[in-house]
Amino acid sequence: MKFQPDQKRLYKDVEFLTSIAPFRNYKNIESLRKAAAYIKNEFEKTGLQTEIQTWEAAGNIYENVIASYLPDQKLRFVVGAHYDVYKDQPGADDNASGVAGLIELARLFSESGIAPEYGIDFVSYCLEEPPFFRKKEMGSYVHSESVYRAGKEVIGMISIEMIGYYGEKQNRSADHENFLVVSGIKKFEAFNSKLTALLREADEIIIRKVSYADDAKNNGPSDHRNYWKFDYPGVMLLGTSKEKNPNYHNNSDTIETLDFEVMSKAVKAIANAVFNF
Repeated sequence: MKFQPDQKRLYKDVEFLTSIAPFRNYKNIESLRKAAAYIKNEFEKTGLQTEIQTWEAAGNIYENVIASYLPDQKLRFVVGAHYDVYKDQPGADDNASGVAGLIELARLFSESGIAPEYGIDFVSYCLEEPPFFRKKEMGSYVHSESVYRAGKEVIGMISIEMIGYYGEKQNRSADHENFLVVSGIKKFEAFNSKLTALLREADEIIIRKVSYADDAKNNGPSDHRNYWKFDYPGVMLLGTSKEKNPNYHNNSDTIETLDFEVMSKAVKAIANAVFNF
């Protein structure tokens, strides 16, 4: 199956999310609702079954947005990305880029009409960032627990995290490398290795894999950590280069710093891996 992500659509999604004011952190409820409404609308345009999952944290109501491809399939693959940001910053890479990639994947699968032997749940989470990180109020915990309580069979989960920044273009040297990191734990090494191999098959971007010890400190720095709690395999996919993103959790994390050409290659590799799993 040949997937071809649209750079203009990716840009449009990041542009909207980063334009929301005030910034979409946990304190700015209306901004989060604007983001969730936009994601829901884009999911609905694909024709996929779409729903909002709500919960309460610190006296406020927060929302996950879920679009399901082949919703009647018992076996599920979860692909997720968080839409909230840390403090007061636009969060272009962290994590509007991941959300844009998630929406584009939903579009690509809907347009393809393909029917693998499993369904796919595209989930955009709220409350990945502090002060709720590592707590049960995380949107990914709320979703993973609901999946577990519903008795669903889950092949595995991918958390798409910061797939837009690959270094400053003007500073790139001849040996510059763009790559995706597959980050997981040794308990789920079989899943980690299979996904890595499938990502590499697309031949779009260099893929590197890291499987941490199950009890290693900071082994789960994103939403995938909450699926482990229910014995579901999960990894984080992180876009990067030799030059780490200096804009991480800063107000300089803007759309101008992103490389949409490389980002589209990352999305293409992810689509290939999810389709062939």
